[in-house]
Amino acid sequence: MLNDFHGKSVLITGGTKGMGLATGLAFGKQGAHCTLTHKWGSGDPSEICRAFEAAGAPAPDIVCADVREDADTAELMARMRGRCDRIEVFVSGAAFAQIVHSADEYNRRSLLQSIEYTTWPLVSYLQAIKKAFGRYPRYAFAMSSGGPDDFHANYDVVAACKAALEALSRYLAYRLSEEDARVNVVRARFARTESLWATAGTEFGPFIERYDPSLFIEVHEVANAVLALCSGLMDAVNGQLIMVDRGTSFADNLVSMFDQRFERSIMKECDTHA
Repeated sequence: MLNDFHGKSVLITGGTKGMGLATGLAFGKQGAHCTLTHKWGSGDPSEICRAFEAAGAPAPDIVCADVREDADTAELMARMRGRCDRIEVFVSGAAFAQIVHSADEYNRRSLLQSIEYTTWPLVSYLQAIKKAFGRYPRYAFAMSSGGPDDFHANYDVVAACKAALEALSRYLAYRLSEEDARVNVVRARFARTESLWATAGTEFGPFIERYDPSLFIEVHEVANAVLALCSGLMDAVNGQLIMVDRGTSFADNLVSMFDQRFERSIMKECDTHA
């Protein structure tokens, strides 16, 4: 790490569970003061604080703030402005979108609401940060997935929101290139989180565990990728889409399944003749 995060401020929306919480812990271990937002009381504040304490990290500021509400955002900015003079890192991790099971469920109002929760906060928060602090964060991230490129179960609207989020991220990287600000997208492969179960269903996890558990990644791997991009060693990376998946997106197809089947049959035959 070239950058010293001791005393620096990190803001993570949707930061009390899953990858958001893991990212907060990763920065906390580097001495950063993390502000974690939530809307519906997700996560036990006492448990979160204990996790930060066990990691030797400063206690986080856990704030209830609806990313869709401008008043909540303004109040959050005022709260943070009283504690710091710059937000070093902003992670737009909050997401809430309609789950779809058939084309009949497509709904314009639900799509627009999903965009307001999942896509637009990257823009609105960056604008609010600039207004409150006079400058943008040095590092900003949009958290995404492979959904815009590949089929994910029940993911129609989420994928549309993530695709728009990724497009805006790249244009923001261009627009803010002279502002000492970097905007990147971090995509995560399947991670064992509540949002995955809520989207794909509770049977999805056992299915993957049975057929190819290597498709799962751990939330701390995503967090470490975000931290690495803020290390000062990768400041030339801007407007990019980084997939954290250990390469499984490339290998997860019918041909690889056939190849693995072939290898297993050869091994079985060898065992038989041994």
